[in-house]
Amino acid sequence: MTAALLAYCRPGFEGDLANELQDKAAAVGIYGFARTSAQSGFVLFECYQAEDADKLLEHLPVQSLVFARQVFVCKARLDDLDAADRITPLLEACADFPQCGELRVEYPDTTEGRELSKFCRKFSVPLRQSLKKAAKLSPKERSDKPVLFMFFTTSQQAFLGVASPQQISPYPLGILRLKAPSQAPSRSSLKLDEAIQVFLNKKAQETRLQGGMQAVDLGACPGGWTYQLVRRGLFVQAVDNGAMAQSLMETGQVRYFAEDGFKFEPKKKNIHWLVCDMVEQPQRVARLMASWVLKGWCQEAIFNLKLPMKRRYESWLQAQQEIAEQLHTVSYQLQAKHLYHDREEITVHLRRTG
Repeated sequence: MTAALLAYCRPGFEGDLANELQDKAAAVGIYGFARTSAQSGFVLFECYQAEDADKLLEHLPVQSLVFARQVFVCKARLDDLDAADRITPLLEACADFPQCGELRVEYPDTTEGRELSKFCRKFSVPLRQSLKKAAKLSPKERSDKPVLFMFFTTSQQAFLGVASPQQISPYPLGILRLKAPSQAPSRSSLKLDEAIQVFLNKKAQETRLQGGMQAVDLGACPGGWTYQLVRRGLFVQAVDNGAMAQSLMETGQVRYFAEDGFKFEPKKKNIHWLVCDMVEQPQRVARLMASWVLKGWCQEAIFNLKLPMKRRYESWLQAQQEIAEQLHTVSYQLQAKHLYHDREEITVHLRRTG
């Protein structure tokens, strides 16, 4: 097969990921076409030129893609693997691969795919040993070598490929799994927890998400996102017409304002973090977030954009344009991700840098 990029996504978002890959590949002068299957949980973007897949991954690491959980350069596809001996054809297929420092045996995050999880765990043990014996895998894991992917869609079909550790998600299946804290007022708390860990590395969290900082949570009730800020030691102005969880009010770190999040203005402009999970048109939310950054009311914002089912990718592009038009006079960083704990929404991180 022609070399391709294989990217994982949430089932049902294959079309959005395909559109994103097509657009971003064309923007860097690389052309191809996306193969998708509804509810499959992955997209295969085949490049017209074999060498372009490696170039494309250099331009499109997983961090730069909104709808992708994981991505690698797919170099081979095997069908009709014999249950009596799968290892031999897999070794033959990766004979020309570089020596890799890590093996990932994975599967789509679908009902059918998850049924392969036990098979993949068991199969990875003898496969890893055989790869080491064939010098396709280093004796010990090494982060300075490529990662070898074997992505099974059934126990008889596998896609094989490689990627640099810097280009991929560090998490199995590209999913950061979190346990819902029992003290959190709602499960939406996990969305902000995941966003913080995905958008900010440990050093950034230590320096830019410190105890004592000031934050605002628009559309806060009952307090799922406020909880994540409070537990990190921040002081929060919670804005909503609904009721906040009493446990949060008792911390002494939360001030409650029964106001419309679109009309609220902080009295002191010492806010570092703005967070927002309001159910509203994505362009309107994007406009509001950009206005806070432009006015200097906050330094960074994490917010959700609820996307219409049939125009998710297009709606994100429109929201991105809203932000660009408002912030054309200032320097800023923007990153968006369809997180594991998101549903029909994406989470965005906006930071003023100038």
